[in-house]
Parts: sequence; structure tokens; C-alpha cells
Amino acid sequence: MTPLHAGEQLDHYRLEGLAARSGMASIFRATDLRTGAQVAVKVPHPEAECDVVFFDRFAREAQIGRDLNHPGVVKVLPEDQPSRVYMVSEWVAGRLLREILASEVKLAPQRAVRIALDICDALDYIHGRGVVHRDLKPENVMIGADDRVTLIDFGIAAKAGARRLTFGKLSHVMGTAEYISPEQVRGKRGDARSDVYSLGIILYEMLTGTTPFRGPNPFAVMNARLQEDAAPAREVNPDISAELEEILRRALARDPRQRYASARDFAADLRHPSGVHAEARPPARPPLPKKVLLYSTLAAIPVTIFALLLYVAGRQ
Repeated sequence: MTPLHAGEQLDHYRLEGLAARSGMASIFRATDLRTGAQVAVKVPHPEAECDVVFFDRFAREAQIGRDLNHPGVVKVLPEDQPSRVYMVSEWVAGRLLREILASEVKLAPQRAVRIALDICDALDYIHGRGVVHRDLKPENVMIGADDRVTLIDFGIAAKAGARRLTFGKLSHVMGTAEYISPEQVRGKRGDARSDVYSLGIILYEMLTGTTPFRGPNPFAVMNARLQEDAAPAREVNPDISAELEEILRRALARDPRQRYASARDFAADLRHPSGVHAEARPPARPPLPKKVLLYSTLAAIPVTIFALLLYVAGRQ
């Protein structure tokens, strides 16, 4: 199949312009010529259509999208007998949360919490239907009028009971380094608590203007969350309350058993922070010399790479 471009017609849809590139596919803003409605058309790149595993994953994404029906989740529309592989979904107006953070850096705590609550509501809905997003990040959160939230791009979502699919490319298996949960780094499939962790990272970023784990490459970033806890957000932004700091700590627990068990539990504390009491923490250890930290990180990277390669080769 040849690549498509703006101005071309695909079955009943006229492609108005390229809206985004998502992994191995392009997303076009389009017009449904039957109804005049604006829609989004996701078309795999020609080389991806020959990948059997990608084809299965694309079909699964479309099926998940058609099964879900919630105002906070992008809706995939049914399409009978398409002339080629593509997916049509509702057109979601607004700006990506990533664009908002790029221009505003950080958000007022009240606004950040309000957005996080809407994400919790959408997550609670999809988790209740056995779906885990697994790639929650600001690029996959659309913010509309009145800060209305819509989750988009379920490209690597998993559904309970579905067989596991393995991609050859790390990014399509694992999600995004800054937002991935520790258990996913270790090669586990991830569950609702993994999405809770990713939302915790997003909330931390909305409140502070930065993600809690950083490094010179994705492997260092992923390894950091296996070795250490996130730095207290109040050290970055003193406007954050002690209760909100504690909520973040619980959402970002490295052990999923110590994390919020569900998005609903996460939301309950966000709505009623006065009932959250910070737990006593051991005194902070003195910082290690920079050389020790550097060598420790470098030594851990090959181990992480090896584990990830094993994961990509035989699991997912």
C-alpha cells in the first residue's frame, strides 16, 4: 500500500490534514463524506501492514475502542468492509496535555488535581472492563473545553484474557520510559496499578514541571525507578500540601502491593485529602559520592538491557 496524504479520499473519508504520527501509524483529521462529521483516521505505515503482530495489535486496539463507551475515552467508530487497514475514531477537539505543559510548565495544584480526577474516572471505567492502557502519558491525554479529559491512543493496551502479543520494537512493548511502572520494566504485563503509577508520574509533572526520574537515556530512567523512590514533590514546589505529597508517594510506590489498588482509591484521596495522613519515613540517607552513583547506574544498565531483551524476545 502507498502512503496516504492530505487531500486524498479513503473510502467515505476525505483526509484534511496530518494530525499526528503515532508509532507505526499516521493519524489524519478527516471528514466523513456521508455525515459531514469530523473524525480521526489512523492509518498504519505501509511497512507496518506486513507485520502480522502489528496487524493483530492494531485490530485489538480497534476492538477495544469500539467496546468502550465513556466520555473520557476516545470512541472508535465501526467501519464495514474498508478498502485497506485503518481505524476511524471520533475527532477530539482540544490540546494535548503535553502541549499545555510545554507552554505552562506546571499547573496550579487545584487544576492539576482536577485533571487527575478526570483521568481517574476514565481509568476506573476501562479497568472495570478489563482494559489496561499501559502507555498513559501527557501525549495520550487530550484536554478539551473546561479541562475535560479524553484518553487517546490505546495502541499497546491490554485486555484481560487476551493472548499476549510480542512486538519487535521495544517502544511498542514497554510504553514510555518516563511514565512506565517498575513492574513493566521488570517484564511483567502490568495491571490497573500500573496505570495508577503512570498517572502518579503525570500528576507529579503537572505539579512540579518535571518528571521524578531523569537520566541520559531511557534505560537509565527506567533503572532509576527500580533503585530509588521519587524525590518529594514539595522539594520542587513548596505550594504542594503535605497531604498531596503523601498521595503522590502512595501512587508512586515501587511495589504495586503498596500502591493504590485502583484508580477509584486514588481518586478518593484526591477528593478528600484532609483524611490523608503522612506516614513516618526513615531519615534521609546522606547522598553518595557522584562517582559511586555514576558507576552504580552504569553497572545496572546492562542488566536492565538484558532483562528487556529477554522480555521482548519471549514475552509480552
